[in-house]
Amino acid sequence: MDLSIIVPTFNEGPNVVELLRRIEDALTDRVFEVIFVDDSTDDTPDIIADAARTSPFPVRLIHRADPVAGLGGAVVAGFQAATSRWCLVMDGDLQHPPEDIPRLIDRAEQGDVDVVVASRYASGGTSKGLADATRTAVSRASTALTKAMFPRKLANCSDPMTGFFLLDTQAVDVEALRPRGFKILLEVLARRQLRVDEIPFDFAQRHAGTSKATFTQGVRFLTQLAMLRFGRMSAFALVGGFGAIANLVIMWGLIRLGMDYVPAAVVASVVTIITNFLLLEYLVFADMRSESGRMLTRFLKSFSFNGLEAVIRIPVLSILVEGAHIPAVLAAALTLVAAFVLRFVFHALVVYAPRRSGRGAPHPDAAPATAGRRTLE
Repeated sequence: MDLSIIVPTFNEGPNVVELLRRIEDALTDRVFEVIFVDDSTDDTPDIIADAARTSPFPVRLIHRADPVAGLGGAVVAGFQAATSRWCLVMDGDLQHPPEDIPRLIDRAEQGDVDVVVASRYASGGTSKGLADATRTAVSRASTALTKAMFPRKLANCSDPMTGFFLLDTQAVDVEALRPRGFKILLEVLARRQLRVDEIPFDFAQRHAGTSKATFTQGVRFLTQLAMLRFGRMSAFALVGGFGAIANLVIMWGLIRLGMDYVPAAVVASVVTIITNFLLLEYLVFADMRSESGRMLTRFLKSFSFNGLEAVIRIPVLSILVEGAHIPAVLAAALTLVAAFVLRFVFHALVVYAPRRSGRGAPHPDAAPATAGRRTLE
């Protein structure tokens, strides 16, 4: 086998035959297998088994009666069962067009990448298959937060939340993966610095069935994100918490000295913006300073963003105090909490963004592209 296609399924019966037909049409000159890892509670396993009996290529079924770790766990089970070093992961609802599989393979065969990502957000890609504007906004926000938490490892990946990608499983420790819920690619990329490239694709409308995205899956994603990137995020939160407390103490002291709450908030904000930047420089992002330009440039970016945030936050503070009659210090605390995520995202993606490497550039620990590597042919 030169390619194993892993399809995690949950109640996807109406999609199976059409998916296999389109895979066969797309890969007429390839040797491959399809592995369905199925967690269904309906007749999907029977439909897969029937299709496998008449398929001109190998179709295997792993039905998990007691599913572990959701869709991500299903993909890991597929990795473990695959006969090929190269594994392609795709959904079973045809939102990931099988016709794009040859493009991922062609890119991998150049021999200088560990993973090829089919991206909705790369130039030329679309996310039109998302159900509505809310789903689109949630997807974009989740992607921005994820990239902010892993600015180095995701520097060359615009869509770490996609479920459509081609992976050299010898480049990762499959047994070390600990997926939670949907986002298996994030788990793969966050564990080790890999050589990544992308192809754009059109995220299609669902062929049949309904979305499996739920509030519970959202909570699992946030848990996965926190577990993978607890270190830097918690350090940023610690600095942000210190700054927030300092801001409130300075503001409270100035008000006690007779200053009006608005200028007191301005002074407190300027002092804590400068202090927080220095703490971020030497505590939180110390390992990224050498890759992100001059300190003065970083300071100007940080100060400008925080200044703009303060310009917006202070009028909101005034509305909370004057309109909602919330005590000034409590109102300031509420606005500072609301600003935390925005600050983190901006600093990780803009202020301390590493210089972008070339597409598929080897990471420091990577072996030469020709060492121990074979093509998919």
